[in-house]
Amino acid sequence: MQHSKEQIPPSRRIADDLRSEIKSGQLPPGFKLPAVRVLAERYGVTQNPVLKALATLKAEGLVNAVHGSGVYVRQAHPVRQLGPDRYARHRWQVTTVEAHTDGRGDSPAIVQQGGQSQDVALVQADEATAAALGISVGDPVYERARVMTRDGAPTHTMTSYYRQADVDGTPLVDARPGIAGSSGGFQVLTDQGLPPQEITENLAARMPTADEALLLELPAGEPVVELHRITRTADGRPIEYARGIHAASRFSWSYSFDIPD
Repeated sequence: MQHSKEQIPPSRRIADDLRSEIKSGQLPPGFKLPAVRVLAERYGVTQNPVLKALATLKAEGLVNAVHGSGVYVRQAHPVRQLGPDRYARHRWQVTTVEAHTDGRGDSPAIVQQGGQSQDVALVQADEATAAALGISVGDPVYERARVMTRDGAPTHTMTSYYRQADVDGTPLVDARPGIAGSSGGFQVLTDQGLPPQEITENLAARMPTADEALLLELPAGEPVVELHRITRTADGRPIEYARGIHAASRFSWSYSFDIPD
């Protein structure tokens, strides 16, 4: 049964109209929405339905509220599609990434310059790290924490853990920004006689912590995708355990695989 326009709650009607205008491009990224009072007058309602409509759009990640300034259409971010090919050996030296105007791999491509900060510390392995690396809780491991960027904008974090003996004295424990050495961390492990061969990834979506939202400059209502990765050599020896936090709107995941028996 269809509802007449009069039966639709005012807040929903306002949100539907603004959402349609945003998605059509009529209200472009960065556009400042009319003041709450102006929208209330336009729709012939009190300010409460307008505030409720704006709260809905904020929760959907379509608009941002700037304290003391107003509500703005959220800036769109190119979407990087992630799959097994990102670990290909011929990519280990590449510091640019290809993103798309939306989550589809066939949408217009944009080449962006990747970057990363680097904080390195020798820490004690917690339970998850110890289990992943096949060591004991409390054993020394190198923690390599990075904030990844594309064209200077933060997109995700990645924190890797390695057995101390595997990477001591290598570029993986160098705290200077950028990829490790001249060809990245996997090449460093290969040079150590520990060439990566197999990767296990686990993904789960959740809402960010306050610190994560601040670090990744996330708008209200945007979830993150938490990734846990174990990298192994051909004989099954774990050589890296990593935890990543990805801004959900800036990535999509794509995998092709044979169906198991």
